Amino acid sequence: MTTNRDYYEVLGIERSASPEEIKQAFRKLARQFHPDVNKDPDAEDKFKEINEAYGVLSDPQKRAQYDRFGRAGLGDMGGMQDFSVNFGDIFEELFGFGSGGRGGSRRNMPRRGRDLQMSIELTFEEAVFGVEKDIQFERDETCTTCYGNGAEPGSSVSTCDNCGGRGEVRQMRQAFVIQMVETVTCPKCNGRGQIIAKTCHTCAGRGQERKKVKKKVSIPAGIDNGMQIRLPGEGQPGSNGGPNGNLFLVVDVKPHEYFKRRSEDIILDLDINIAQAVLGAEIEVPTVDGKEKLTIPSGTQPGRVFTLRGKGVPRIRQSTRGDQNIIVNVEIPTKLTSEQRELFEKLAKTLGTTPKPQGKGFVDKLNEFFGG
Repeated sequence: MTTNRDYYEVLGIERSASPEEIKQAFRKLARQFHPDVNKDPDAEDKFKEINEAYGVLSDPQKRAQYDRFGRAGLGDMGGMQDFSVNFGDIFEELFGFGSGGRGGSRRNMPRRGRDLQMSIELTFEEAVFGVEKDIQFERDETCTTCYGNGAEPGSSVSTCDNCGGRGEVRQMRQAFVIQMVETVTCPKCNGRGQIIAKTCHTCAGRGQERKKVKKKVSIPAGIDNGMQIRLPGEGQPGSNGGPNGNLFLVVDVKPHEYFKRRSEDIILDLDINIAQAVLGAEIEVPTVDGKEKLTIPSGTQPGRVFTLRGKGVPRIRQSTRGDQNIIVNVEIPTKLTSEQRELFEKLAKTLGTTPKPQGKGFVDKLNEFFGG
């Protein structure tokens, strides 16, 4: 395609534009109209027009002829004009394929290994007080047979004659009027840069073998369900001298028989009988530290919350702890002996039978206490 429009107009720039401004304008339009990303029917023609303009204005000699004589000046340069340019660097930036050595140097740069993740199960008490756990997981490690070179011991290893040991080769690619150079993995050595006469029987030429790893891990006091513990450098090995990845342990705390957790506080639902609620009592209640005495005052109502300070969960890497909140529920007997029934009937005659509506219910009072 040959455009009749002014080349400066095609790129949307002034005639005084610098070479960098010309390149920036081309990059912007190339991103917009390249047929690989723009499916409009006229995108291909527009893209060719942009290339033609850039092919002239990016060349100092062609631009000088065009500025002085217009298209007629380009015709004086001899023969049919070829406006194709090696846009490899630009298209590497736009679409990710390279123009030669730069892509290769990046390919051989040190790369960090992948992170690994596994779940670790804890009891409620282990999460509260912390614990040391033995864990076992799998990761790749340097092969103990070939020591990482992928070759069977005693077999020859030579530099690949196709890529010269770089692990990649360059090949030409034609995209419309543009001729580009791509850097691709060497098909002969599969990117290794070496030709191995006989691959290692242990790792099949990978240089790494899968191994089980055992570690002892310290779990901090106060860890909660769903939290993660990072073990630096315990993930997959890096490549080209890069560092190992990390191992993340995702904490899974098993539910307790009767304790529940709310941030650093421990919640305990406790049933007392009607006599204890009416008359008061001194009882023992369970905590994560053992049994503690609790005084129930006379006239205690269902839903009342008692707090044991400092009997909750330790705050991670701090010296303070949360509290234990005990929610009292008055247990109503469903079966009575004849003696108990007689006593309740006598009590009922002294208490009256008129119901009393409440402004706030049991759930409202709990929400107020816990800030819900």
